[in-house]
Amino acid sequence: MDNTLLELLKSVDTPTVCNAIEVAQGKRGFSDFTRGTMLCSAPDGGAMVGYARTARIAAVHPPKEQPDVIRERRMAYYKHMSEGPRPGVAVVEDLDFPECIGAYWGEINTTVHKGFGLSGALTNGVMRDLGDLPKGFPVVAGSIGPSHGFVHVRDIGTPVSVFGMTVREGDLVHADRHGALVVPSGVMSVLETAILKLLETEKLVLEPAAKEGFDFKSFEEAWSAFEKART
Repeated sequence: MDNTLLELLKSVDTPTVCNAIEVAQGKRGFSDFTRGTMLCSAPDGGAMVGYARTARIAAVHPPKEQPDVIRERRMAYYKHMSEGPRPGVAVVEDLDFPECIGAYWGEINTTVHKGFGLSGALTNGVMRDLGDLPKGFPVVAGSIGPSHGFVHVRDIGTPVSVFGMTVREGDLVHADRHGALVVPSGVMSVLETAILKLLETEKLVLEPAAKEGFDFKSFEEAWSAFEKART
């Protein structure tokens, strides 16, 4: 992914990318996105974009392995997150879902991940410390809570599921306050063109609709131009 496409992806919201993927594919039906309502730590902070670094955690029950095993896995997790292509996004599945209690994403953990050069975190789990999270590192999560519970790392680098969306290591993720999606590798070469075309096409309706005197006749004309531009 070149810098031009990266900056464009960061400048648009996830619904725009979702629509643009369908433009690139030439049909409706793209479905690799989250379902349900998610929460964003920085709803006005723009989108996170990056290649997925995946892991799975749990927190309701204490881990059954020996402490040295748990610590070794924790350190392996942080090493994993510190490596890989950039931009990167931490995508962490909480295996306790939908009864998650462990706020893995608080002030310390988000600051550490930002320090590793990651662009944000996507999880079906819990976040906290909302007033103290570092700027420029959004978290899109399933819930907010006060406790870390018995949170511990279970798996590293495996496919994960977040709100109905499967994410594999290295997938390109786009996420914001609307949720998240995985960008299909097959559209990467035309995605920039598709986004720009979509934005220009939408103006055919948005600009007339914002003017005084807009009525049904104006709508008919605008919609006709809009439909022609989409074909």
